[in-house]
Amino acid sequence: MPQFAPVLENDFVRLEPFEERHREPLRAAADDPALWRFHALNQHNATFDRYFDHYLAETAAGRECAFAILDRATGAIAGSSCYLAVSPPNKRLEIGSTWYAAPFQGGAVNPAAKRLLIGHALDTLGWNRVEFKLDARNAHSWAAMRKLGALEEGIHRAHMILPDGHIRDSVWFSILPADWPRVRAGLDARLAAAQARPPTP
Repeated sequence: MPQFAPVLENDFVRLEPFEERHREPLRAAADDPALWRFHALNQHNATFDRYFDHYLAETAAGRECAFAILDRATGAIAGSSCYLAVSPPNKRLEIGSTWYAAPFQGGAVNPAAKRLLIGHALDTLGWNRVEFKLDARNAHSWAAMRKLGALEEGIHRAHMILPDGHIRDSVWFSILPADWPRVRAGLDARLAAAQARPPTP
């Protein structure tokens, strides 16, 4: 397993690099076309195996790393997120291709996963940049990036052509080591609030 892609875990989630054993649990969790509206490999969940095969191969080769995200409270697959565009010489990587099944949206799973992924890149590896890019039409992800505290850097116009032919504008965000204490404090506060919240009856 490449050094940038270990198993990562905290009180809320466990992130396991893709293995074949994750295929069917992830397929079941991902069975919602709305999750994939903006995805370049599995748009509208029409080609899940193409998505999974791509990231399984990239993870095995050590070029990128896709993680299955497990909810620690239930043991269920909650979703997935990836280290993409990994550039060790430049000490940078992208976090993307992120999705969560509906029961795990809006709770602790996403901030807990982001806390692990960003922290591993900046604290453990000591890298210089974590970046994110999203479809400019994806208002939900745009709002999530602003809530996270990532710096919005601008829009790359006509950046990608999606499988349905749409010419996508991509919005770029980043977190640098100087930004991380502020972002980390925000994530820790969100997780502390989630931990203090009484369980749903």
